[in-house]
Amino acid sequence: MASPSPKSPEQSEKNKQYDRQLRLWGDHGQSALESGHICLINATALGTEILKSIVLPGIGAITIVDDCTVSDEDIGSNFFLEMSSKGLNRGSEALRLVLELNPAVQGHAVQEPPDQILDENPDFFKSFSLVIATTISEKVTQSLSQHLWDINVPFILCQSVGFLGSLRIQIREHAVTETHPDNEQTDLRLDEPFMSLLEHLESIDIDALDLKDHGHIPWIIILYKAVQKWKINNNNKWPVTRNDKEDIKNIIRDFIRKDENGIPINEENFEEAIRAVNTALMPTFLPKNISKLMYNSAATNLTKDSSSFWIMCSALRAFVEAEGKGKLPVKGILPDMTASTEHYVKLQNIYKMQAANDAEIVYRKVRQIVTQLHCDSISEADVKLFCRHAHDLYLVKGSCVATELQLGNSVASYIATYLEEPDVMMVHYIMLRAAGMFRSEHCRAPGDWEPEGDIAKLKTCVNKLLGDISCSPFPKDDHIHEMCRYGGAEIHSVSAFLGGCVAHEAIKIITKQYKPVNNTFIYDGASTNTATFEF
Repeated sequence: MASPSPKSPEQSEKNKQYDRQLRLWGDHGQSALESGHICLINATALGTEILKSIVLPGIGAITIVDDCTVSDEDIGSNFFLEMSSKGLNRGSEALRLVLELNPAVQGHAVQEPPDQILDENPDFFKSFSLVIATTISEKVTQSLSQHLWDINVPFILCQSVGFLGSLRIQIREHAVTETHPDNEQTDLRLDEPFMSLLEHLESIDIDALDLKDHGHIPWIIILYKAVQKWKINNNNKWPVTRNDKEDIKNIIRDFIRKDENGIPINEENFEEAIRAVNTALMPTFLPKNISKLMYNSAATNLTKDSSSFWIMCSALRAFVEAEGKGKLPVKGILPDMTASTEHYVKLQNIYKMQAANDAEIVYRKVRQIVTQLHCDSISEADVKLFCRHAHDLYLVKGSCVATELQLGNSVASYIATYLEEPDVMMVHYIMLRAAGMFRSEHCRAPGDWEPEGDIAKLKTCVNKLLGDISCSPFPKDDHIHEMCRYGGAEIHSVSAFLGGCVAHEAIKIITKQYKPVNNTFIYDGASTNTATFEF
């Protein structure tokens, strides 16, 4: 990443402050984060741990909605409250201390309950990039999640009770251009080289090179030459099988120069070519998931309200069908390799130039679509980024929390399927839901006053939930006893872990980078097990 200009000391200091995270999501990701505004409902221990991990990276603004006053229990579990905070508004006190972590972040506190805001000022939530709620009743969850779904504002519902924690992401549609795959596939086009690449590859004669150049040509050229030699005796086909690739490796070994004693000289670039045979000889193809996106109805039936993602998917489809001849734009990225600077830079520029040309064609198509639809313009930088990552695009189509809480047939059967297996994490989902039901009925957490006396009441809630999904009662009451033993308390270490997880998901949503959880995450601190479910 290019360093900021030394003439800008403010930018230089900022770059130093955020150096490590800039390596993860870049300047444009940081800019998106700094433009974000997050609303947190309830400054519990979990809530403030989430804010801590969002404020430190430099979120633009936070708003805490909390009408509760600070209690002794809050002070015992929440590191962002002081003894002097007792009796004061929890949201305002937590905000004051959280903002000390990063003075660049703006903060606001609203001392009203969320259900009152929904009734009196429903437009309040429209201004937020994301709403995060902790410890809210099922009734408020129903109305809040439905409202946020209707106005298309992402929502994360999370809770931390004893050793258990959960997060649920509600988002209508979330497109990710930069997924940052762990093993990104190279895009070398050796099977179908574009014209400038073909001319360069054909211009080099390995046998005619002197010893110094021979040991410093990029392995891409070596691999291409080996394949061309192999194809002469194999009906001009592309090597696919294991035996084919072993033949290619042997040809490369034959390319290695030998000393006067007939012993092969150690040439690292040829060793790299041998190691790359299994991965670099993948035929160029159009991934099925990308094809589905390009031919999705949202990309083929555009309107002026279509998102920039679908407009670029439509332009990408037009490119693939015409100029691309069935292939996506060239990525324009070369892996590191042993080569002379001259050879590497020349090859790199060839790939970069082709990638720029392909992106320019897609950008022209985007501009044509934007003009026809009379919608907001899309920058050339956004189109270039889209083309660079076109091989790894990702789309999440979410579901509404309110629908999940109603336990319709599809949700009920999904839960029941998991409960058929022994020792599954879905049991903790049931327990958290049952604890929520208990709180709604008794206005307190199970075990808060009478741990032993609440066991039968919580068991009734559990059995009702299991009955609603046509499942038999649990054979043992161990989980019920444990939930009552928690008494609704938050354990700070569990809240800290889960808070970090929620903050990660929030940053993914705001920066539109990396794949978010889809859509429910359960954590058991006692066993340190985790699980994800898709409701």
